[in-house]
Amino acid sequence: MKYRNGTLMKQLFLIIGIVFVIIFISLGVILPRTLIPVAEKSIYNKLSEPLKFVDENKSENNITSEIAYIYIIDNKVIGSRDLTDLLGINDVDKILKYVKKDYGKFEYNKRTYYYYKISNREGTKIALTNDSYIVKIKEEILNAILPIVLTSFVLISLILIIWSSIIVLKIEYLKDKVDNIENPDYDHKIKFKANDEIKSLGLAIEDMRIYLKNQEEYRNRIYQNTSHDFKTPLTVIKSYIEAVEDKVEDKDNALRVIKEQTNKLEEKVCSLLYLNKLDYLKDSKIKNVSVDMEQIINNEVDKFKWKRKEIKFETSFDHKSKFTGTVENWETIIDNLLSNFMRYADKSIRISIKQNKLIMYNDGSNIDNELLEGIFTPFRKGIKGEFGLGLSIVKKTLNMMNYDIEIKNEKKGVSFIMEKK
Repeated sequence: MKYRNGTLMKQLFLIIGIVFVIIFISLGVILPRTLIPVAEKSIYNKLSEPLKFVDENKSENNITSEIAYIYIIDNKVIGSRDLTDLLGINDVDKILKYVKKDYGKFEYNKRTYYYYKISNREGTKIALTNDSYIVKIKEEILNAILPIVLTSFVLISLILIIWSSIIVLKIEYLKDKVDNIENPDYDHKIKFKANDEIKSLGLAIEDMRIYLKNQEEYRNRIYQNTSHDFKTPLTVIKSYIEAVEDKVEDKDNALRVIKEQTNKLEEKVCSLLYLNKLDYLKDSKIKNVSVDMEQIINNEVDKFKWKRKEIKFETSFDHKSKFTGTVENWETIIDNLLSNFMRYADKSIRISIKQNKLIMYNDGSNIDNELLEGIFTPFRKGIKGEFGLGLSIVKKTLNMMNYDIEIKNEKKGVSFIMEKK
């Protein structure tokens, strides 16, 4: 039985989708809105610094910018006080040796400096700053990003923890179910709502539990029926031996009965051994060859027609039909079916081959529908309350040769129809 209504993969894809939405909202919506004030602040600072520098109403002592300037006008170099106070640069001429491109960076006194140069007719303007400005911007960006990233991480972790906890609880439940698989008082009902692989596994475990329970009941029934089936002839044999010893039974008659019961017991033992052999060989590959079914049937009819002389045997053969298997297996099948027919047939038994089908019919009573279900089960109580292995041996032997069997109640009598699967 298959259970594939839903999958853990779907749940995983759903979680990945939720994680993607959280990351998209965090980095695509919240983060840009958070960084806008930081970026605007940086722009406003850059734009205001030149104005502060040239503001004649302000004292240079009040300038707190981290950006310094160098002006070159008519070969005259003028540096802002920031060069010394803020950036620690004393020798402007040495700095100019590093300023070769329109913008870039350089190392001076074991520190990193950044510059941007603009040249026009009036002269050259150079803006400089040290790495403290970059560090500050990095810190501001990090302070803006870190809370968002941490929040996103917490939410994603929480989702994964909840999902994995549900999976772990389900697995623990299944483990507990397996540990109590033989406990009849345990509540084995599957309570999972999600139709995923874990629920499928739980239902499979439940099917296995029911199967093992049925197998245990089946084994117990086999033991009981086998014991009963063997006990009856043994009891008869013992009774006749005691009767002969007590001289209340004729010795010859007792020997005849004992021989009959011994033969029955031998047949039952051989059938049981053969059935176990079939169970052992069911997974083995048996080489099936073409067999002469007409010859096999004729030999079996010759063997059985003397047991009940009032039974009329009729045979008909379609010579175009072909059968495969082994002679031994087909003899076992027909032998067991004819043994069954001889007990229940009224006046006639018909065996025919038609369109690759083997049809065996007897004019006995119909089989109750309740008995038809499970009629091939070993030691299943059958017609007239009898137990037996014959039909079970027939079914398993046919399966080994890739054949199937159908039992059909006719208007009068019963037909057994065998054909290739």
